[in-house]
Amino acid sequence: MQAEDAAEMMDQDKQNDTFKQRAAIGIAFLAMLLAITSLGGSNAGKEATNNNIYASNFYAFFQAKNIRQTEISLAADAFELAFLKEAGLDDQAKAAIKAKAEAYRKTAARYESEPETGEGKKELIARAKEFEQKRDHALRQDPYFDYAEALLQIAIVLISVSIVATLPWLAFMGGLVGLVATVLMVNGYLLLVDIPFMS
Repeated sequence: MQAEDAAEMMDQDKQNDTFKQRAAIGIAFLAMLLAITSLGGSNAGKEATNNNIYASNFYAFFQAKNIRQTEISLAADAFELAFLKEAGLDDQAKAAIKAKAEAYRKTAARYESEPETGEGKKELIARAKEFEQKRDHALRQDPYFDYAEALLQIAIVLISVSIVATLPWLAFMGGLVGLVATVLMVNGYLLLVDIPFMS
């Protein structure tokens, strides 16, 4: 072996080492993005589940209030009918029946809206819809994280193989896949663009 050949091999080894170092840094960076993406996807899934539970709870509470309101309205109607039917009642009994019917009507009206407690039907339905919106937002985020995770894993594999096979073009492809995955991850957090097939 001549000195020129040895120098050429050393230059090639140096280039290979530089390529391997850059590829390793790329893998480390993509692994970091993968962790961030995984966290975002996990949080989106939890948010969707929790907000769905909250929305269901408020809808159930709304239904219970609606049933109670209906029952109380029916009871008030029954008292008013008794008041009209029974002509032989004394004034004190009539006043008691009328007062009871009025109390039931007030309770039924209170069930419609209770801003001070936030437990009226209007407030409950508003809170249920608020949690539905939060759930829907998290469900819109989730697919972006899923696709970003898969693409980041593919990018890491491509760059890893490029190190073993010493194929820079494969590392370049892995970098492009990683770039697409990064865009999807950022969109998962911010929902800047609505991609039709991912919704």
